[in-house]
Amino acid sequence: MTTPPHVAALRERGIHVTAQRLSVLRSVDEQPHATADEVLQAVRGEIGAISRQSVYDALNTLTDVGMLRRIQPMGSPARYESRTDDNHHHLICRACGRVADVDCAVGERPCLTAADAQGFEIDEAEVIYWGLCPTCRTSHQQPTPHQQPTPRRSPS
Repeated sequence: MTTPPHVAALRERGIHVTAQRLSVLRSVDEQPHATADEVLQAVRGEIGAISRQSVYDALNTLTDVGMLRRIQPMGSPARYESRTDDNHHHLICRACGRVADVDCAVGERPCLTAADAQGFEIDEAEVIYWGLCPTCRTSHQQPTPHQQPTPRRSPS
């Protein structure tokens, strides 16, 4: 009998396997870039009653051990994803708040090459590209540089 991947990954990190943690991991796998509230709703739909604090605790633990990645774009609640094995970045729509992954830039100016590293050994770069997604671009008038819309805010 094989061990499900999330169970094995938790055990490898010395983390207790619980129904709550497994449900949080499944929720984030199924809905990348989910907020804690979105994860809470998904977990409640899967396993029933669970406190908000239990979901936050699971998200923090899973982030601390590297099974989840936490991003917090300006003006947005924290979001969680399970893509942790690379240094990718994000595209965010200013109108609807949609978040999409984008691979790290390569070529002449890769994102891990700072103009002046000031003695730091850089191992990760966090880049967020802001703009309008294709759907919003066709349904909204393109903003002028002095009228940039603010990022969508969700209650935390």
